[in-house]
Amino acid sequence: MLDVAVIEDPAAAEVSLDPIRRRILAALAEPGSAAALAARLGLARQKVNYHLKELERHGLVELAEERRKGNVTERVYRATAASYVISPAVLAAVSPDPARAPDQLSARWLLALGSRLVQEVGTLLTGAARAQRRVASFGIDAEVRFASAADRTAFADGLAEAVAGLVARYHDESAPGGRSHRVVVGLHQIPAAPATPVAPDTDSAPDDTPDDTPDDAPAAGPGQENAR
Repeated sequence: MLDVAVIEDPAAAEVSLDPIRRRILAALAEPGSAAALAARLGLARQKVNYHLKELERHGLVELAEERRKGNVTERVYRATAASYVISPAVLAAVSPDPARAPDQLSARWLLALGSRLVQEVGTLLTGAARAQRRVASFGIDAEVRFASAADRTAFADGLAEAVAGLVARYHDESAPGGRSHRVVVGLHQIPAAPATPVAPDTDSAPDDTPDDTPDDAPAAGPGQENAR
């Protein structure tokens, strides 16, 4: 079983998005038969069998073993991966293109870079899995809390300068046998967790506290265009 499988086929993506099939895929992190899955998920065995065949046909589950029980052969399946990612290549005609409107301060451009990252790394993973090899890659994930917008801007400027310096130092266009690598660096606000609804206190008077927020204050939220 792979840690992550990238779905690049539109038909397989459609199959994986079916609610019942998603439940079956999650359940098959551990091998199981149609009968066991039916009991665990509260579904008819015939329905589970139908969905298993569709998942197997698109390479999302595979036969783990066959067990003889009297005159009956029980087929035990497992998911082909612990988790799945649908590649933007599935929507190639409408997927975002980073070359269309490069803008370091655009959240939409950052999203386009992320989309290309998933597509390219997904292609590498698929090829490496077939060749039974590893993909040479490197990633950093960090969280930073800025005291002010000015600090955020200074950080972004310093980061851009550092990356540009490293690229200039190590990039060799004419190196024989050299391999091109993609470097993507992003900075974005972490979306706030959904607030837990609070039941209204019916014994209290209505809240008539004046709103001190200026009329021209920008609306808060993760959808700000300025990525810095």
